Amino acid sequence: MDSRGTVFVSLALLDTNDTAVKKNSSQNTSVNNSSKSNNAMTNKRRILLVDDDADLLHLISVRLKANGFDINAVNSAETALTRLSVFRPHVVVTDLRMPGMDGMELFELIQQRNLRLPVIMLTAHGTIPEAVAATQKGVFSYLVKPFDAQTLLAHIEKALLQSGEMEQPEGDVSDRQWRSEIISCSHVMENLLQQTRAAAVTDVSVLIQSQTGTGKELLAGAVHKASARRDKPFMALNCAAMPEALLESELFGHVAGSFTGAHKTHTGLFQAANRGTVFLDEIGDMPIAAQAKLLRVLEQHEVRPVGSTETIAVDVRIIAATHHDLAEKVAQGTFREDLFYRLNVITLELPPLSERREDISLLANHFCQMLSARHGKGSLRFAPEAMELLVSAPWPGNVRQLLNIVEQCVVLSSTPLISRALAERALRFKPDRLIGLNQAREQFEHDYLLRLLNMTEGNIALAARLSERNRSEFYNLLRRHGLDPAQFRKVTE
Repeated sequence: MDSRGTVFVSLALLDTNDTAVKKNSSQNTSVNNSSKSNNAMTNKRRILLVDDDADLLHLISVRLKANGFDINAVNSAETALTRLSVFRPHVVVTDLRMPGMDGMELFELIQQRNLRLPVIMLTAHGTIPEAVAATQKGVFSYLVKPFDAQTLLAHIEKALLQSGEMEQPEGDVSDRQWRSEIISCSHVMENLLQQTRAAAVTDVSVLIQSQTGTGKELLAGAVHKASARRDKPFMALNCAAMPEALLESELFGHVAGSFTGAHKTHTGLFQAANRGTVFLDEIGDMPIAAQAKLLRVLEQHEVRPVGSTETIAVDVRIIAATHHDLAEKVAQGTFREDLFYRLNVITLELPPLSERREDISLLANHFCQMLSARHGKGSLRFAPEAMELLVSAPWPGNVRQLLNIVEQCVVLSSTPLISRALAERALRFKPDRLIGLNQAREQFEHDYLLRLLNMTEGNIALAARLSERNRSEFYNLLRRHGLDPAQFRKVTE
């Protein structure tokens, strides 16, 4: 037996419950096959296992599959990183000590991508202090080898419960249904959607902060669909698009005769959305008078229609969105500070399209299929050169601009393949091409050497020491980049 306790773990995993493993093996195989064909819609919890011990990896996989989990087992932390965005696990179980990147390094990189993804660490007796230190840094829990299967299952269930990823009761929203309208494969969006799911299960107010055209209403709809209010109304209003004279009536309603033209009583948005969700887009453009009434809804859970002396109780969740900096508007006196704090309980920041370039081709293809069908154009697609152009564009108008560009290309294309020239005409600009890796490396090296020579005033010994290279290597680098250290030395008079 090695020091990692593999034999004992093996025996523990293949315990009296081994019959259950055999009993469920054929059923599990069929479930896994269907999971592969339709992973986006499955309710199975996904576990990413990471360990360089092949036997242990196999045994844990078998035991967890028998308990209904979808398993992806890899033998290195480096491979695990490549699986995160594709497999999208609900829990990561990793060994602490592995060749190359260890479990702690893996955890730190996972945190950069997805703060809410729980990580369970496996450790030998000799590394318990390291595992304890890891939990203080945010690792969900650790297990000391040897451990039994039930203990591992208990830890996984607690991790799923804490992250809000436990199996949903029958009739609840499925794992992917609530986010089905959001097209994405990027790490930054996955992290945001995990935060969205966590916010949705509460009933607090949510503020969505983002640039124009990023899809704020889609995200607000996802919050509603993932919440307990999903079967009740979702009502949206753009505060910037509504004239100030009509905004209060639209939100809170009015009684007949309350103002000129009010011929009959009107039910406001909050009453219509009772027990559901109200989404207020561009909340930063709401007039001060309406802000005071909105604050009353948040604090008293009641509205007073325009022209009425009576209040009406309402039960709504408010999701607000803006492209403005509300804190700055508070400082300027154009937005109420008390309302800002009531709305800003949880903030979700939608990234601009330029920060989620992995999603551009996915979105472009989705829009192309949808618009081709709408305009009766058959099945159009972008040529590789055209898609390269889209991926490298700056997209100041974000997803809304991308949708507009794709529609122009679909309508104007006379062939099934949308050309680069057509995409370029729709974009109306010549995008900068992404430089190659070798060129980028050379540019970085040149700039780095320039900075060193400036810092050291051409002192080769000091510059070589700072760059962690010997003098000969450093001179070779300077010659390759055509740099003369004498030009950086100060002239003394």
